[in-house]
Amino acid sequence: MQRNIYEDIHDDFREMVKEFIKRYATAEKAREWEEAGEVDRDTMKAAAEHGIIGLSIPEEFGGAGMLQDYRFRAIVNEEVIGAGLGSLAGAFGIQDDLAAPYLVHMGTQEQKEKWLPRMATGEILGALGMTDPGAGSDLRGVTTNAKKVDGGYILNGAKTFISSGKTADIVVTFVKTGEGNRPDAFSLLIVEDGMDGFEHSKTLNKMGFHGWDTAEMSFSDVFVPEENLIGGVEGQGFLQLMMNLPLERLSIGVAAAAAAEAALNWTLEYTKSREAFGQPIADFQNTRFRLADMATTVDVLWAYVDRAMDLYSQGKLSADEAAKVKFWCTEREWEVLDQGVQLHGGYGYITEYPIAKAFLDARVHRIYGGTNEIMREIVARAVTGRK
Repeated sequence: MQRNIYEDIHDDFREMVKEFIKRYATAEKAREWEEAGEVDRDTMKAAAEHGIIGLSIPEEFGGAGMLQDYRFRAIVNEEVIGAGLGSLAGAFGIQDDLAAPYLVHMGTQEQKEKWLPRMATGEILGALGMTDPGAGSDLRGVTTNAKKVDGGYILNGAKTFISSGKTADIVVTFVKTGEGNRPDAFSLLIVEDGMDGFEHSKTLNKMGFHGWDTAEMSFSDVFVPEENLIGGVEGQGFLQLMMNLPLERLSIGVAAAAAAEAALNWTLEYTKSREAFGQPIADFQNTRFRLADMATTVDVLWAYVDRAMDLYSQGKLSADEAAKVKFWCTEREWEVLDQGVQLHGGYGYITEYPIAKAFLDARVHRIYGGTNEIMREIVARAVTGRK
């Protein structure tokens, strides 16, 4: 189905992204990322130089100023994921969709001036530290705490499952600064690499995304200056997270649709070229019907995601609508990828094939950004009017 969401400027940008992939995201580079367990700094800086990242950062701070027009980020996801580079897409997304927007929307002028220009160039990489080891998706269960002292905070606790947690220079960290679990008991602090007592304590071995680092972090009496309090106001952390979560969940929905489309394309190519019993696999009725299901699902995914991007650009994508996008798109992504693996037969189980890597990468989409069970709870509360 023809999509009509893009304009000429977006088509030009897509060509630039494709050229970047050809030059800087070769198969050899992808192997290097997987061996190292992270995307190298030079690639991130090159992406910044070409305007591939820094899209969410205002022009006055060296970025492209395209935060509200999510179509540019969608194009990056479509092309990078379509090239079988899920880890690279993830690293880009953390910088533009998770870390930078907190500073762009909620940071003080001083915070923006301090960090955004270097984030726009790829010199500084960011991460978001939300999840405590014992809390999971329950943000009000966070126990990582920051006690107010003269000139700042003393931070203690731990975070886990932090995407780009090993390579990050700054971490927007969700901490408890008050008593109880009321929304005003939490704040966001920027913790900087190199602060005494802050450790990237462990790099986690994951099922997928092998070229993109995920880490645990520990904080032992870390002094964080008060100028690192996002927005300069204590007790706003929960509200600040709620404000940015729709963007994070939209980004996961876009990535899911892109991965589903990539899976369809890889499967079409494979089934047309692979023969069994003297004919291409694509000529068997079972294969054709499954391909028809996959193609239709991809069309519906993009129609839904495109509408969500349009709402976001108007400032109208609510938390519950974003939750719908996140859980529904990732569930459909999984179905398409599973069909793709099946139609690849034994080769679908071999990680030399992009369908297998994408299958492994996609499994976490139903978990991070808030599990799909939590997304359904958010939607259920919205539709029933119950808390």
